[in-house]
Amino acid sequence: MAQVRPFGKLDDGRAVHAHALDGGGPLRAEVLDLGGILARLWFEGHGGPVPLVLGLADARAYFADPSYLGIVVGRFGNRIGGAAFALDGRTHHLSANEGRNHLHGGMLGFGRRLWQVRAHGGNRLELRYHSPDGEEGYPGNLDMRAIYSIDGARLRLELEACCDSATPFNPTHHPYWNLAGDPAVPASAQWLKSPTRGFLPVDGELIPLGEVADAVGTPFDFRAARVLDAAAAAGHPQLDVAGGYDHCLVLEEGATTCALLYSPHSGIAMRIDCDAPALQLYDGHALDRQHPGLGRGLCLEPQGYPDAPNRPGFPDAILRPGEVFRRVIEYRFAAPGPGREWSEVEAALAAA
Repeated sequence: MAQVRPFGKLDDGRAVHAHALDGGGPLRAEVLDLGGILARLWFEGHGGPVPLVLGLADARAYFADPSYLGIVVGRFGNRIGGAAFALDGRTHHLSANEGRNHLHGGMLGFGRRLWQVRAHGGNRLELRYHSPDGEEGYPGNLDMRAIYSIDGARLRLELEACCDSATPFNPTHHPYWNLAGDPAVPASAQWLKSPTRGFLPVDGELIPLGEVADAVGTPFDFRAARVLDAAAAAGHPQLDVAGGYDHCLVLEEGATTCALLYSPHSGIAMRIDCDAPALQLYDGHALDRQHPGLGRGLCLEPQGYPDAPNRPGFPDAILRPGEVFRRVIEYRFAAPGPGREWSEVEAALAAA
């Protein structure tokens, strides 16, 4: 039987609920009907259940959250420079919610909207959201479906959308990962591997400069597993510009695994599978100011290129009538144990 619990109310009185997902294996989750937020995720480690994502106390805290913890991002993940774009001969102006730019769908985006629960079983939750023409400045009506499901040690998020007028569309998922399960353990102590062939340098407003820079020999090269702390310690002008990692990694063509992450403290590892062409890497450095005491988490967001509607050289990010957008993000977990060699981590994830 599906389990649902109250998760508080918004200022206007609307109730928010947390929907439990349990596949009978080592993985359990709670997802909110507010923003499709992955609010809780536990994995059964060697010493018991370990919380894997950062979370907040109630609905009001999430609605006021400037960090986008756990949300399904839409319509457009990441940034659109100048909060404007031209499409089919017409200029559209979006809500500017980060200085003069547009970030993660705008003032409310999809992450501060109540989604409709269409189905909820023990290990599956289907949410839907209708984004009307003109919402946040976007053209056309868009219907979005997000399906969470748990199967053994795997959490799967299926995203699907269609529209009645051409619109920029680049959804993603925004959990903050700290597989140590302990806010006292830095998220930057995790090991990261990702098939990066390049990255997108940004300006002082974190808008891409328009080029794909070679990642080889830089702190943005994660083709071999690296501790994030050690990678950042190498130093790079782009880390100074962004205040740390807040960059889009361009993945090898045809890659279906975006990232592998491992905590040598808890011994838990994660693999993210998705066919997105890029992965936003954010080290959560603003959390110290936005949520003191919460600790830091690492965002690994499979997506298209930021500011793509204004960059003809970037892969297209326009959804048109008659098309159906589909993307699957799968998180696979294993517990190889603390202090393992990287080869053991990869073997455990392959078997999960």
